[in-house]
Amino acid sequence: MRIALRVNGVLHEVDVEPRKLLVHLLRELGYTSVRIGCDTATCGACTVIMNGRPVKSCNVLAVQADGAEIYTAEYSDEVMQRLRDAFKRHHAAQCGFCTSGMLMTAYHLVKRGVRSEEEIVEGLSGVLCRCTGYQNIVEAVREAAGV
Repeated sequence: MRIALRVNGVLHEVDVEPRKLLVHLLRELGYTSVRIGCDTATCGACTVIMNGRPVKSCNVLAVQADGAEIYTAEYSDEVMQRLRDAFKRHHAAQCGFCTSGMLMTAYHLVKRGVRSEEEIVEGLSGVLCRCTGYQNIVEAVREAAGV
């Protein structure tokens, strides 16, 4: 099936099998920040922004993304740069495996105007981190969001 999707502002028109997962398509297109973690939508390492919402791309068929606007951690704008800088300052990434999913989830939170640490904690709850204990990640998002 032929689909068209815009990833980080770049239009891609590709042929995909109906059973192909979005995570696999994105990686094939070169967006390697999208991690394949659990393939069960549990860990959140594959989180991308699709049509303005965070989604776990291992749980979305590529054909469902036909016509979609998708952002990955390779995307860069002022908000994403603030988040990257805050993650560095707060040592919010250790092994780095969850980082792209955390960044994309945090990006969504900051863009929608998160107002409290509780909202940040709740918003990040869908992405698992096995290294940091989350506090440094929460502090980085607080800084980037101005909370």
